Amino acid sequence: MKGPLFYSKILLFGEYGIIKDSKGLSIPYNFYNGALKSDNNLSDIAKNSNRSLVSFATYLEQLSKDEPDLVTFDQERLKQDVSNGMYFDSSIPQGYGVGSSGALVAAIYDKYADEKITVLENLTREKLLTLKDIFGKMESFFHGKSSGLDPLNSYLSLPILINSQDNIESANIPSQHTQGRGAVFLLDSGTTGETAPMVQLFMEKMKNEGFRNMLKNQFIKHTDACVDDFVNGNVTSLFGNLKQLSNVVLDNFKPMIPAKFHALWKQGIDTNDYYLKLCGSGGGGYILGFTEDIDKAKTALKDYQLEVVYNF
Repeated sequence: MKGPLFYSKILLFGEYGIIKDSKGLSIPYNFYNGALKSDNNLSDIAKNSNRSLVSFATYLEQLSKDEPDLVTFDQERLKQDVSNGMYFDSSIPQGYGVGSSGALVAAIYDKYADEKITVLENLTREKLLTLKDIFGKMESFFHGKSSGLDPLNSYLSLPILINSQDNIESANIPSQHTQGRGAVFLLDSGTTGETAPMVQLFMEKMKNEGFRNMLKNQFIKHTDACVDDFVNGNVTSLFGNLKQLSNVVLDNFKPMIPAKFHALWKQGIDTNDYYLKLCGSGGGGYILGFTEDIDKAKTALKDYQLEVVYNF
């Protein structure tokens, strides 16, 4: 048995902000993917995945009982496949902010959900929100709290534009210029990050009125502007807003940025060679970078491996 491939994702804009109704933009990233597989002779990694699926199946059984009007699963078939050695074979790095659990959730929903909403249907806003709700409940098993966007992106394999929490749509983003000098890239921090503690830290910060005001008046304002600029192809305006956003994150989200990258982050803002931002919840994993000249960015970041994901 080998199931269909589900891809990783990159949340270009909206980390943390979408919890508080900022705009967001998420794109599939086909470089990494995963699929459900079965095997009688499991490696240690596959055994770990299989053990995780045992717990996940139990969680989904409870979810089906608690919210039968939202989603139910073919529980017998799922349990049988898991007991026969099913695992999630994935190249998506865990704890890197590119949606490893999201791809798994999408794969399980695709294979085992009863009366599932398929990607071939006319995906109305209502259907997208229902899927997002289902995926959020499913992925909460891994993160404690989930927006459902990562699995949604992986399941649809389309760019998703988040206008607000109850207004999402599949998005048309400008075609890539493969020869373009401008680029979005991933920078490997060399350590993994865990989502749940970072989200918990954010929620603690939200108790502070000054932090809430900063989020609304600066972080969300610049995030929304970046989303509009990116979708509409306004590159010059985009980089002006990116600089502001990078600055706000450095000033207010320091615990989410690995300490050894603080100076590198500031260097990008000072030189305008590149601008860094969080990729997912931060705390490790990938850092997202934007540059108007990829050669300049590579020179400035010569000690690091850059992975280009989109060209302007």
